[in-house]
Amino acid sequence: MKNALLILSVMLMVSCKDSPNSKFKVIAENESDAETQQPANEGKKLLEAKCYVCHNPESDENNALAPPMAAIKARYSKDHSTKESFSDAIWNFVEKPTNEKVKMKGALNRFGLMPFQSFDEKEIRKISDYIFDYQIEEPEWFKQHWEQNHGEKNYHQKGKKMNGNFNMSKENLMERGMTYAQSTQKVLGKNLMLTLQKNGAVKAVEFCNERAYPITDSMAIIHNAKIRRVTDKPRNLENQANEKELEYIEFFKSKIKNKETYEPILISENGTTHFYSPIETNTMCLNCHGTPITNIDPMVTQIINDKYPYDKAIGYKENEVRGIWSITFNDEKNK
Repeated sequence: MKNALLILSVMLMVSCKDSPNSKFKVIAENESDAETQQPANEGKKLLEAKCYVCHNPESDENNALAPPMAAIKARYSKDHSTKESFSDAIWNFVEKPTNEKVKMKGALNRFGLMPFQSFDEKEIRKISDYIFDYQIEEPEWFKQHWEQNHGEKNYHQKGKKMNGNFNMSKENLMERGMTYAQSTQKVLGKNLMLTLQKNGAVKAVEFCNERAYPITDSMAIIHNAKIRRVTDKPRNLENQANEKELEYIEFFKSKIKNKETYEPILISENGTTHFYSPIETNTMCLNCHGTPITNIDPMVTQIINDKYPYDKAIGYKENEVRGIWSITFNDEKNK
């Protein structure tokens, strides 16, 4: 996997307490069903949170970032017939990936070597145990691909099926939403920072004008989700928050201003999850969103006025709510 994919793989999850005064409640469904299969469900949740950012089973074959986990299971199962051996082999590679350890040479040639990341061994083994014991999601194209390239005319994934259909827990849905928001923010932030450092704030404005939407849309495709950045003070009118989102923005502003604990807002019903979390300003943001003259160079102000004649996105200080992530994704993973 190319080094650029490291950006997508790093997980920075937020851990906050529920706010007793919040009127926004999570609507969760059928969590009791998941509890009856807790050990397996824990491995499943970790698999989806830690692995599917790159190894997404819903990715198109031509646009995949890495081999699907079903391919990894199929290849490792050839050499390791026991769960202990299977788990040892997975951890041996993930702990410190090297070309010599690679079993999937075709994937290495296509995607490059998986970059090193610091994983928790216990979590990786829980993921490995779940993969070994249960059938996991595989792309629609995978069966034909595996049979054609690996000589298995009647490929069938080994393992038990999960008993019953249940939605993911609140915690897992929260992790997915945070992963989508954080990974998209990292890609945008890295590209914006490079532009700002190399070419200055004027080019950074041009970058936001020309590249921010395509990059966000690309991340939405990768995650198979609808990803938007919305605000009450838009620069681009397409980022204007709707009535519900404006209410959520005020909620986060109040919590952050008063230094109160909060969680991202999560509403899950009928198989669809809506996730909302705040976007806060930092020092870099003030180059284009701070106070004119004090923070924003006059040349930058001029190009902002030229490209965004209805701009409202100025006057911010550090650590203020600039807007929110508004993300929608399908949470029914076990149909």
